[in-house]
Amino acid sequence: MRKIGLVGGTGPESTLMYYKELNSRIDAITGSQTMPDIAIESVDFRRAWRYVSEERYGLLADYLTEKLDNLIKGGAEVVSLSAVTMHVVFDEISSRISYPLISIPGAVRDHILANNIKRVGLLGTLYTMEMDYMRKPLQEAGIGVAIPSASERSLIGKRIFEELENGIVKESTLAEFRNIINRMKDEEGIEAVILGCTELPLLLNSGNCPVTCLDSVDIHIAKLIEEAMR
Repeated sequence: MRKIGLVGGTGPESTLMYYKELNSRIDAITGSQTMPDIAIESVDFRRAWRYVSEERYGLLADYLTEKLDNLIKGGAEVVSLSAVTMHVVFDEISSRISYPLISIPGAVRDHILANNIKRVGLLGTLYTMEMDYMRKPLQEAGIGVAIPSASERSLIGKRIFEELENGIVKESTLAEFRNIINRMKDEEGIEAVILGCTELPLLLNSGNCPVTCLDSVDIHIAKLIEEAMR
């Protein structure tokens, strides 16, 4: 099995999910015979987020490339970012490292195509909803992508940054998100919704989401496992 390397800490809560799920799923797949070698290079979340919010993408790419290089030097062969927003510099950092990055948008696109879903809603940070690094791979594959309204995007971004990034999960926030998804289902015809921030599975899941719930963390982890066990 190939060693897995993750750039973590963006945010810490989702990094915990990746670590736990990679271990437990591979253990189950192998009949309790093997658990993966995993290395995590944890970034300063505040620093990384500052680079994004100030659009200092060159500095962000430098910072993440340094972390990925450390993982590869430490023997990791399957490497990835563990946050969707950090994919804003995906193309740049992919060109700088010696192993292919396992992309969250790419894994989600392949999953949607395999399940014959034609139109999806996208929830995530403001950057993920408003920029094209998550939407473009889907649209190029012929998948329709709808995003929430401006006021809804502002609310979603605020709840992610102030609550979910800090491990705070509120029933009132769940109700707000369900209302947004129901509106998008009724008015924009979405069949499913992408949880395009790795903290959103703390709040939404297949049991409480009004439409098919596409958990980007779950889908990405499955892809990482496939690559590690190849």
